[in-house]
Amino acid sequence: MAERHYVSKKNETVRMFESDFVEFFSRVHPATPPVLYLPVVAWMLYAAIWQRKLSILAVSGLFLLGVLLWTLLEYLIHRYIFHYEPKSRLGKQLHYIIHGVHHDYPNDARRLVMPPSISIPLAVLFYVLFLLVFGRLASGVFAGLVFGYVCYDMLHYATHHFSMKRGLWLWLKQYHLRHHYKDDDAGFGISSPLWDYIFGTTRK
Repeated sequence: MAERHYVSKKNETVRMFESDFVEFFSRVHPATPPVLYLPVVAWMLYAAIWQRKLSILAVSGLFLLGVLLWTLLEYLIHRYIFHYEPKSRLGKQLHYIIHGVHHDYPNDARRLVMPPSISIPLAVLFYVLFLLVFGRLASGVFAGLVFGYVCYDMLHYATHHFSMKRGLWLWLKQYHLRHHYKDDDAGFGISSPLWDYIFGTTRK
């Protein structure tokens, strides 16, 4: 496992695992989330409208609820899991693999989106949970959640690799990069700062 140190050179990376097989799967092309999950979004919308016979208005509302739930989930995961500081050696190694490497090598293009080996089991878990909570409405809400996740991964990649020179895009880029380079105890929202404002974790 590599020692932690802070660098910011474009696309600089580090080897994380001795096994070539494991190392290969720790690197993910940024196009992976939309390729994998936009078809899931389309299928869930199809299921909601044509199989569940929900109205367009109802599906739109459920979809927006799913997007909102994603922004909350994104915030909670980033704040309480990615930035949890374990005490044990094993805990520190797991933390480095999960998120520490991103703070040490924030511009590593192949470690900016979640590996499918993690995202797919999580997606299945949340779909089952949504079935239990929302019943026949689950597909509409889940479509919004997955779409929110894809937007998050794409926006996260863009903030590190695209210029985003004006307007809201520039503001979001600056908001996230301040989290990396000035204050990593604030600014946990990436696709939206909404929950930072609600929970008081914006910068003073």
